[in-house]
Parts: sequence; structure tokens; C-alpha cells
Amino acid sequence: MVTFRINGASQSVDVDNDVPLLWVLRDELTLTGTKYGCGVAQCGACTVHLDGRAARSCVTRAASLAGREVVTIEGVAGQVAQAVQEAWRKLDVAQCGYCQSGQIMSAIALLSEIPRPSDADIDTAMSGNVCRCATYVRIRAAIHEAAATLGG
Repeated sequence: MVTFRINGASQSVDVDNDVPLLWVLRDELTLTGTKYGCGVAQCGACTVHLDGRAARSCVTRAASLAGREVVTIEGVAGQVAQAVQEAWRKLDVAQCGYCQSGQIMSAIALLSEIPRPSDADIDTAMSGNVCRCATYVRIRAAIHEAAATLGG
């Protein structure tokens, strides 16, 4: 049994210690906004926030969750999240949309740490997020748009 906070609420789950957080979210808690992409932390589709930082849920084991805070795409809130989501809509970033929850979670983490990121900051922070539709130009523009909205 592991107890942690998920999207602001305490949650206990009875799973094996080596079960990835991704499967705890999707199978145990029915939070399906976090996507499975590669299973080896290379594509970013499974990105969540773990204690306020972007983390790959496909390689985060249940045993490491005790007492920690997890936020998924379903639970993001606040000015930064709102600015990122609005910029995504305004600039029509999503094409197929599969990777977008991970992209958005990474963008929120970036802007929370660096309110006015350069292109290099964006490229570095987003480099682990793969978009098969190749909307990278729109992703970068949306991050700049969100930063501008936030006064960055």
C-alpha cells in the first residue's frame, strides 16, 4: 500500500512496488489524460508533475510515491497552467493531440521555473517530448505566448 497526494487529494493504492506511476494513474485511478508512449522515458507523453517538477510517469515506480505530490493534466491549475492551455488553443498547437498532455505538463514546469524562457531554454526543456505530428514550431510559439500573457 502506498499513500501519496494526487491532484490535491490524498490517495492510497494497493499495488506492487515496481508498478509504474503511469499504470497507477490509468488503471487504478482512471486518470487517463496521461498517455503511454514508449515506456522508457524517451517520448514525454506520460509527463506529470512530481513534487512540482516534470517527471516521466512510465519510469516512476509506485514505491517512490509515498508522501509525495503528483499532479496530472486533469489537476493542473493556476495562472501558468491557464496561460499555457489558452496559448495552446489560441495557436492551434495540437494536431492529433496524443502527446499534448505531456507537452503541456512540460511547458507548465518550464514556465514555473523560467518565466521568460529563450528559444534555447524551450528547446532544452521540451527536448524529451516527442510530437509525431511535428508541431514543434507551434509549441515554441505557444510557450512564448503564455510567457507574454504572464508578463514574462
